[in-house]
Amino acid sequence: MTRTPPDDRLPRDRIRLREEVLDDIDEEIELELDDVRLGGQEDCDPLDFRKTYFRELLRLQGELVKLQDWVKETGHRLVVICEGRDAAGKGGVIKRITQRLNPRICRVAALPAPNDRERTQWYFQRYVSHLPAAGEIVLFDRSWYNRAGVERVMNFCTDAEYEEFFRSVPEFERMLVRSGIQIIKYWFSISDDEQELRFRARMEDPLKQWKLSPMDLESRRRWEAYTLAKEIMLERSNIAEAPWWIVPAVNKKKARLNCISHLLSQVPYEEIEKPEVILPERVFNPDYLRQPVPDDMIVPEVY
Repeated sequence: MTRTPPDDRLPRDRIRLREEVLDDIDEEIELELDDVRLGGQEDCDPLDFRKTYFRELLRLQGELVKLQDWVKETGHRLVVICEGRDAAGKGGVIKRITQRLNPRICRVAALPAPNDRERTQWYFQRYVSHLPAAGEIVLFDRSWYNRAGVERVMNFCTDAEYEEFFRSVPEFERMLVRSGIQIIKYWFSISDDEQELRFRARMEDPLKQWKLSPMDLESRRRWEAYTLAKEIMLERSNIAEAPWWIVPAVNKKKARLNCISHLLSQVPYEEIEKPEVILPERVFNPDYLRQPVPDDMIVPEVY
């Protein structure tokens, strides 16, 4: 087997490396195109801000990688709680945070409704198993604050359970902080009109209709009840050890940048020096003969 001379291979390697970088950027563009398919806020963003958005997002994601390396190296444990109304953009922020991180280090906990057995457990029990070990980051896409929000508004809990939650949650979070877990809590805030626009976009978009559940529609009708529940939650669970942070989220792009920037500012990370990575030479065995792959195993090249 003849090897390609290094001098001939170098230009092609640079082209492939550039294509790989562009492919990573395309992944974000794909997400953005999904946001604008039916029009809306993103269509109104000036071109210069869109350039700023992509530039800053990639820069911030680079900083998130440094944070991840620091978390792994130091054994730090980080919990990020993302709460907000339906269609507030929590999922979009979480996607951008995790997009370039190692899923073994940074993972998302998005728990379904509790089953019959879980309803008989201590309320916080099913969340505890998702807490991070040393060197891990966990983002909760909704969290134990379901009891203060949807469960309260939809009457899924009793008054006694609701009050017990507020007696317990400050001590529960203080206990986690004392054990070495850092907790950062975000509430994503959108306006009445913006939620209606996003709901209507989901109704018209066959690729997003799955996001619109009967519970979401009912939450629209109970807007004021959710507002009151949110106000009570922020007042009664805002503690010094784990304060609430409000993210204005009417503009999705700004919300993503602002939230990631703030998250980075809350963790005392620093860049970890790594040993130089040296790619070993490929070993060529003259006795090795690659076997042909049967045609019926090949995925058709439609594109």
